[in-house]
Amino acid sequence: MAEQELKLHVPKDGRAGVEKELLRGRVTRVHLQAFYFDTPERDLVKAKIALRLRREGQQWVQTLKMPGEHSLSRIEINHDRPSADLDLSVYDGEPFAAVLAKHASTLAICYETDVHRVLRQTRHALGQVEIAFDTGLLRAGTLELPISEIEFELKRGQLAAVFALGKKWQQTHGLILDARSKSERGDRLALLNAELTAINEQKSERQESARRQAIAQFWAARTAENISLHPKIQAQAALAAVSAECLDQIIRNAAVLAEVDTAGVYQAGGAEHVHQLRVGIRRLRSAWSFFNGIAVLPPAELRAEIKLHFAKLGGTRDDDVLKETLLPVLSAAGQPPLVLDDGQTPTDTENVTLSRAFQSWLLDMLAWTVLPVAPVAPPLIITTAPLEVHSPTQQPAQQPAPVPPHTAITTARSLALQARDASSKASKAVQSPKDPAAAALATQQQGTPTESFGQVAAHAAQMVSAQVAPQLPAHATAQAVTTVSLKIQKPLTLKEALVKKLKKWHRRLLQDGLQFDQLDIEPRHELRKLGKKLRYALQFTESLLPTAKLKTYRKQLAAVQDILGEMNDLAVARDRFIGLRDTQPSAWFACGWITSRLDALTQEACAAFKQLSRTETFWR
Repeated sequence: MAEQELKLHVPKDGRAGVEKELLRGRVTRVHLQAFYFDTPERDLVKAKIALRLRREGQQWVQTLKMPGEHSLSRIEINHDRPSADLDLSVYDGEPFAAVLAKHASTLAICYETDVHRVLRQTRHALGQVEIAFDTGLLRAGTLELPISEIEFELKRGQLAAVFALGKKWQQTHGLILDARSKSERGDRLALLNAELTAINEQKSERQESARRQAIAQFWAARTAENISLHPKIQAQAALAAVSAECLDQIIRNAAVLAEVDTAGVYQAGGAEHVHQLRVGIRRLRSAWSFFNGIAVLPPAELRAEIKLHFAKLGGTRDDDVLKETLLPVLSAAGQPPLVLDDGQTPTDTENVTLSRAFQSWLLDMLAWTVLPVAPVAPPLIITTAPLEVHSPTQQPAQQPAPVPPHTAITTARSLALQARDASSKASKAVQSPKDPAAAALATQQQGTPTESFGQVAAHAAQMVSAQVAPQLPAHATAQAVTTVSLKIQKPLTLKEALVKKLKKWHRRLLQDGLQFDQLDIEPRHELRKLGKKLRYALQFTESLLPTAKLKTYRKQLAAVQDILGEMNDLAVARDRFIGLRDTQPSAWFACGWITSRLDALTQEACAAFKQLSRTETFWR
């Protein structure tokens, strides 16, 4: 069966409040001890299978889980067992049975959990939800991680009920969104345990350094991952898939910065997590721009709100670049001693990721990626030919003035577009609520009234016929022939629409890039942002494009972007040093060095843009 649940981390200072609120209804308490199985080579993980035996009170239950249709969905198959022994025969005939049979002899316990659960059922206007609060430990060898999480599992009704309840509890208790399941955390912990065990056995001089590196890698920043879109995927599904991947990058880096695993024990988050969190946000916003006019975007409120959170993260990133990247270079070039403490204290990144506002935004965006969205009507390509009226040679002396051809053309085009717009009116109405749960409810109540392309075309043709016919001369007979050519072409495929947008951005980039040395600071800044958007858009559509031709183009675009990125970092740093010159004369050296470097990079940028203009594009 499929289960759908939302999981949130409960910080230490929120646990008492969560349990108190649970106790307002009738709860069940149960002690859960689970053992997770895999091979030494992690063959089940590679097959996206989690297999466990769990003692629930006095009953043993064997469970197999696999990914579902979206990030909150899992395929879960449960079988009661009389003892703590696996029985793989219960999966005979299942698609994954062969994988289990192949590795049955090497399956062993890799990690375990020991959890105390408090749960109760609750009713919501949108459905029935089970709320479960888990506290305990996850253990692999000698390593342990704390478990403190609350799960909202849909039992009946609409998935929007899970988000409605989850957001209410998140706002009340300061909960943190964590994309990792217990099995994912356990698998990673088992890998770390094996690596540390191997390091301890080596007993080399670099043993302690290797241990620190392995531990840091456990909480490494989540970078962008490849997105594979099916050639026949619909635009709305494509945007949801792209958004989900970007959002996952944001959520995972935010969770580390919020110290979900390590609060009060170990500082796992750092500059790279901030950087990758910002990259995830930029990629998501680029996706909105890329799919604008092709698919339905999230509500305007959500798209505007992320700018505020992004700005709060900016100061921290700029400060890290200055201290970790630029200052060592300046020092090597002869920079005299310089104190950077100028009172410009960067925003505390932890507070951003822990804030209720930021976590609320994450929940709203996650809801948007998994809840149904009414699709936008496909764009119509309309061409018309002039109206022609042929009448007999003998006509009355007085006749109405003929309909001007441009009037018929305008009428045809206008009415066809009206038909198209009418078909998507309900879709736009569904977008208006900020709350995704409310939007989903509106979608279900109104249905998805978007007309098919054929219906829109037929509607337009009927409207044009009704509009033009009365304008014929009153004396026209059967010998008169009226010709109105209205061609409504088939809409662009998703690939065609996306490539069209890529070509447009490419032309805009080169239009300004080929005169880069003549641009002021602000146009250069906008050009850098456009380059980032184009680069991200190529990542989103890579699976739909010819890989061989794309490789060279993408490499040259990356070269342009790297130069513009360095120039932006230097410009920000120069402004910082300019503010220090009055109190620290040594800052003049930094300002002069940066200005010289910016002049050199300007010439490099001009050359890079020229090379990009000569690079073969993938759409030729």
